[in-house]
Amino acid sequence: MRKAGVLMPITSLPSPWGVGTMGAEARSFVDFLAQAGVAVWQILPLGPTSFGDSPYQSYSSFAGNPYLIDLDDLAAEGLLEETEYAGRDWGSDPANVDYGALYRERFDVLVCAVTRLSANAPAELEAFCDRESAWLEDYALFMALKRAHGGAPWNMWEDDIRLREPAALERARTELADEIAFWKGVQYLFFLQWGRLKGYAHTAGIEIMGDLPIYVAEDSVEVWAHPQEFQLDENLRPIEVAGCPPDGFSATGQLWGNPLFDWERMKEDGYRWWIGRIAHQYKFYDILRIDHFRGFDSYYAIPAGNTTAAGGRWREGPGIGFFQAVEERLGPRPIVAEDLGFLTPSVHKLLADTGYPGMKLLQFAFDSRDGGSDEYLPFVYPTNSVAYIGTHDNDTALGWLETAPAEDTTAARAYLGLNAEEGEGWGLMRGILASPSDLAVLLMQDLLGLGTEARINTPSTLGGNWTWRALPGFATDELARKLHDKLALYRRLPPQVEVAEAI
Repeated sequence: MRKAGVLMPITSLPSPWGVGTMGAEARSFVDFLAQAGVAVWQILPLGPTSFGDSPYQSYSSFAGNPYLIDLDDLAAEGLLEETEYAGRDWGSDPANVDYGALYRERFDVLVCAVTRLSANAPAELEAFCDRESAWLEDYALFMALKRAHGGAPWNMWEDDIRLREPAALERARTELADEIAFWKGVQYLFFLQWGRLKGYAHTAGIEIMGDLPIYVAEDSVEVWAHPQEFQLDENLRPIEVAGCPPDGFSATGQLWGNPLFDWERMKEDGYRWWIGRIAHQYKFYDILRIDHFRGFDSYYAIPAGNTTAAGGRWREGPGIGFFQAVEERLGPRPIVAEDLGFLTPSVHKLLADTGYPGMKLLQFAFDSRDGGSDEYLPFVYPTNSVAYIGTHDNDTALGWLETAPAEDTTAARAYLGLNAEEGEGWGLMRGILASPSDLAVLLMQDLLGLGTEARINTPSTLGGNWTWRALPGFATDELARKLHDKLALYRRLPPQVEVAEAI
């Protein structure tokens, strides 16, 4: 079925309180998508962000981001007084997230909410903690210990805690009992609000698509609590770390620094940890996009301590056996493979063997740095694919036309017949909407006609990323009607919308 999606991070929604949340603005955005005939809302990972504010470097693959909890909804439920959050400094620019302000202010407010929650604890709180105990116990202890250590990463904690000696952990659980209860309460509130928002989207006929980063952050509860799953030395330090080799985009490559998985050991127990991780993502999403899919075929390993990604080596990944194990345990699940970057024949074969749809980026078709690629021209997209102009890691449509080499943009303008009357951004969107891809995903910034100032992330850079926010009133009825007309033209309206209109 042909359909369309819109990529819009929850953090990018408007809010008076510093960041987009799972509250009224999110529900209003769902209404906008339904009015426009959009079937899929793509978001970024929902985990709690760490240093650098990237949702792809999280303290946990299982927990939710406390910043996304809506304060007004908490107040409506009697868990907050508006005076407890309305007078705080949430940042001066409504078009950007001030993560420093969030870090300073948000948790004090959530303490108020969790204190009231605990004073009259609903039965659902205890049931949630029991149901999610497999990850929640370690996560709450990890976050309590992190706060007790002034935010220092776990590999700088004292040895008995760092190495998880049972007596030290038991002592910490006793001493930090109140703090542990706080972090459990925060997660209860997150999952309560997320479940309501996801249900609201389903009622409107909207599916949620979200990302699972292939790697986890070194400073995460997963590495601390499950070191046996990673390539670490006897002191629990990474032996090699993740990244991408030098290429036409970066002369030194990309040094991500994440610990690498011990795939051989994981294979011994049928990839149990990974399967649990994937299964949990479907509590968040309906469709799962697995980031850096090629890493399951072969992955780039960089010696720990290197200052750039140069000098690494390719090593063999788990291959099709991993995905067969996932399907055997979880059954068929809707998965999208982020198959971008340098792809070998074996990666193409792995994608074909899984049957997952891959990704096609229109910008890549005209990129002279890599000589362009016909496989990214819309007329050759397979139906079993997801089409984009660019993702959260690329410039916006108009930003790309403004900043890309003239050779690239000249080719794009000629190929797509871009013109001022239609609007060049809408012309680029036309390119993917008209493509054979079953799903075409548009960036919200492109629908709003925004340029580089609205770019979400520039890979391999620090600062200024993940901050863009839409201004109040951005999702207008007029824009919804215009998008609806485009989706109707290219046969991307959901069947129920087409039937309703026919009647």
